[in-house]
Amino acid sequence: LDQELGRHFLIVKDAHLALHENPLAVVRLKALANRIARDENTYATVFLVSSQPLVPPELEKFITIFDPPPPEGDEIGRIIHKHAAEYGYRLEEEVARKLVVAFRGMGEYEIGRLLNRGFQRDGAVGADDVELAIGEKKQIVKKSGILEMVSAAEGIDDIGGLEEMKKWLKRKAAILADLTRAQGFGVDTPKGVMIVGMPGCGKSLTAKAASTLFGLPLLRLDVGSLMGKYVGESESNMRRALRLSEAVSPCVLWVDEVEKAFAGIGGTGAETTSRLFGHFLTWMQEKTKPVFVVATANDIANLPPELLRRGRFDEIFYVDFPSKAERAVILLVHLRKRDQQDRSIHGHFLFCRPWRA
Repeated sequence: LDQELGRHFLIVKDAHLALHENPLAVVRLKALANRIARDENTYATVFLVSSQPLVPPELEKFITIFDPPPPEGDEIGRIIHKHAAEYGYRLEEEVARKLVVAFRGMGEYEIGRLLNRGFQRDGAVGADDVELAIGEKKQIVKKSGILEMVSAAEGIDDIGGLEEMKKWLKRKAAILADLTRAQGFGVDTPKGVMIVGMPGCGKSLTAKAASTLFGLPLLRLDVGSLMGKYVGESESNMRRALRLSEAVSPCVLWVDEVEKAFAGIGGTGAETTSRLFGHFLTWMQEKTKPVFVVATANDIANLPPELLRRGRFDEIFYVDFPSKAERAVILLVHLRKRDQQDRSIHGHFLFCRPWRA
């Protein structure tokens, strides 16, 4: 404060650490901002570099927040081709598109570090680096402690029946596989799907199979785990969870048994749940990041009507008990897993009948 500033850039790294715990730092920054504003001979600018958007009320009028977005589409492609050229590789366009999708949500440093690690591992830059990107996103999720990264080994062929839903998911997979080109053509980014039906009819299996079909990581959101004991903590956890899902996008966000998560909306003593529900609805409607939401529910009667309004999800499917033909397909799926697909299945339908009241 006593020095001649003149024309300077002043950079304060990890500013949130001081602003959160040190009132003296806030007072000094305010005095510095006032001096810069009033001194005609001073053309200094203060940069507060922080991983958290923490702005004390005393400094709000002095601060402009810049939140640099991670690289997108063509910019990611240029970063990938630049590193491949440095290693003497020329990537095929199809491989480059897969890498662009996998590296969405990461910064230039993270992309370069993973490509370097991939080259050190096998001496090449290629489609195998997609696994490194997914593994890095798993680490980000684990460190947060809010979302759960689910390992999905099930594929679309592991679902017996539900043919219309499988066709619909394959159409969405084609869009997500080349999202940049699809958006340039005017195709909307897929929002998600709601799956309603009785327990045990394949809702959770479909969520896992969709993740495998899309080639995207599967995140599971347990709304109950977001509840905090302090005022505002639950809402903060919800915002962090949704921001995290966007940070690791493209991904599949699985909200299991959504009717239990938002039970009691509008009832007495459900103010926190109502606020969480409202924030989730707004995010569903306004999100632009490629986060494909798979919400599953057992009883549609317990779902708030606002959640079912057109625009929240791309489609709503009802999963009923399997028919006779579908039970045969389900049995074949399980026989195939046990390498028994050549055995006759005649007479086995009796053991595959659904339980009905």
